[in-house]
Amino acid sequence: MNSNKFLFWWLLTFITIPIWGSLVLFLSVINLLITQKNPFFTQLRAGQYGKVFRILKLRTMRDMLDSSGVPLPDKERITRLGQFLRRNSLDELPSLINVLKGDMTIVGPRPLLVEYLSLYSEEQKKRHNVRPGITGWAQVNGRNAILWEEKFDLDLWYVGNQSFLLDIKILFMTMVSVIRREGISSKGEVTMSKFTGSKK
Repeated sequence: MNSNKFLFWWLLTFITIPIWGSLVLFLSVINLLITQKNPFFTQLRAGQYGKVFRILKLRTMRDMLDSSGVPLPDKERITRLGQFLRRNSLDELPSLINVLKGDMTIVGPRPLLVEYLSLYSEEQKKRHNVRPGITGWAQVNGRNAILWEEKFDLDLWYVGNQSFLLDIKILFMTMVSVIRREGISSKGEVTMSKFTGSKK
């Protein structure tokens, strides 16, 4: 089932390249003109079975450091265009290239920072039993506005109950969440506060 499901989403991603590829090209040119920087942002993330890969997204923040060389808070670095891209989840579009490479799929637990791998409980590690997705069950049930433990519980529920019909439901719910702009950030944050370990 999992391999067939991945193949379906891979083929859909491949067939629609002219659509999303044109939009990525347009947004990257606008981003380049505004920021005068590489319009793309890459970062190491943990994928299926903890395998590390480099995720590709549209850049939404400036490279701004304090006097000690530490990046300034996200809310000070995010650009106006970046806010627009995040509100509409357009910064995620280049991640479809990761789907074509096999690093990700369309629906699954979101790929998180590599530094979190050592912080998961044994149960939470099971979220890596499937390919990470561009959207997922946690994203349509609170996104960045819920606690980390709640997010992981939702990811684990998806791993145990995944199906093609559930993926279709999640995609539909994702479109509704994007239109309503729900759960974009946690309280006091531009996106989500860092995970520092489970409280369970």
